[in-house]
Amino acid sequence: MTDKPFLYVVVCAAGVAADVSRLIDRAQERNWEVGVIATPVARDGFFDAAAVAAQTGRPIRSAWRTPGEPRPFPAPDAVVVAPATFNTINKWAAGVADTLALGTLCEAAGLGVPIAVLPCVAGALAAHPAYRDSLTRLRGMGVRFGDPYEGDPEPDGTRPEFGWGKALDLLRRD
Repeated sequence: MTDKPFLYVVVCAAGVAADVSRLIDRAQERNWEVGVIATPVARDGFFDAAAVAAQTGRPIRSAWRTPGEPRPFPAPDAVVVAPATFNTINKWAAGVADTLALGTLCEAAGLGVPIAVLPCVAGALAAHPAYRDSLTRLRGMGVRFGDPYEGDPEPDGTRPEFGWGKALDLLRRD
């Protein structure tokens, strides 16, 4: 056992998920123990699951435990959702828990666990009224949001950096 606080990192299916190891590095530098929970689609090709499992020293979780199976992670001291997609944000706000990732988010919010979210949502989707309502509902539950990331290419064709470190800053209590 370790005395380090435990951070759940929930990873959704967006292209920037390929760099989730950057968030894990920063969390480990700040003395967090990390466990990753991925949506099923994210787990199946949006990031290198084997490399992330090696980096955290823990399996990537994506499926529910069977009855009697031990918990692979301790209870979270905090949760980061990065990247957070349109689908995950809307389903979570509606209380839908049809994946382990969503069930974990619904439960963590209900327990008052600090949660930081880095949305990765295209502008057209972010304009949808359901999304705006979901942000309002989740903020009302105490969820902390970083700036939205659309990932639109710069004039030179590169994409702006995703704000991985911002998620950890959002967890600080000032």
